[in-house]
Amino acid sequence: MTAKPFRILALAAFLAPVVALAEGGNAAMTSFVTKHAREWAADPVISRALATANRRHADLTQAEIDDLDAAWQAEIGAAETPVIDAVTESEASAILREAVADASGRITEIILMDTRGLNVAISSVTSDYWQGDEAKFLKTVPAGPDAVHQSEIEFDESMQIYHVQVSVPVLGAAGDPVGAVTVGLDVDAF
Repeated sequence: MTAKPFRILALAAFLAPVVALAEGGNAAMTSFVTKHAREWAADPVISRALATANRRHADLTQAEIDDLDAAWQAEIGAAETPVIDAVTESEASAILREAVADASGRITEIILMDTRGLNVAISSVTSDYWQGDEAKFLKTVPAGPDAVHQSEIEFDESMQIYHVQVSVPVLGAAGDPVGAVTVGLDVDAF
């Protein structure tokens, strides 16, 4: 008899993040990310990093982007990581790491991308350098200034949390997308 209530409790715990989203967590998360994206875009270090990356990457061919992405992926776990270090050791990445640390567990990761979908600043190492072929980019920068993309809820075994990625365009002074930011959120924190 005790097995059945346990299964019901386990199912309720599993569904809690989904219920939270259905009851308004989605709007709260989107508002939270949009607010912070505006703040980060106003930071001179972040805006300068985005502008520099956009200029540097503007004329890259797809083959060159693919080569950079392959180099990044080959460096994961390697002793020397010059492509990854160029991003992780930037002042902009330090700001994002600080934002994660200051978020009291609400934010699990931050990825700042330029208009080509390449990492500009990151709070932690990503599995690839080019996000431009993923929904987090494709449904933000090309979709315009009001776009919002939310990933599916996933359970992260390493952190033992349910998380979701919310992505929005980062807007320049003229109100046009100059990049995108993806923010990983602990669903239970909303």
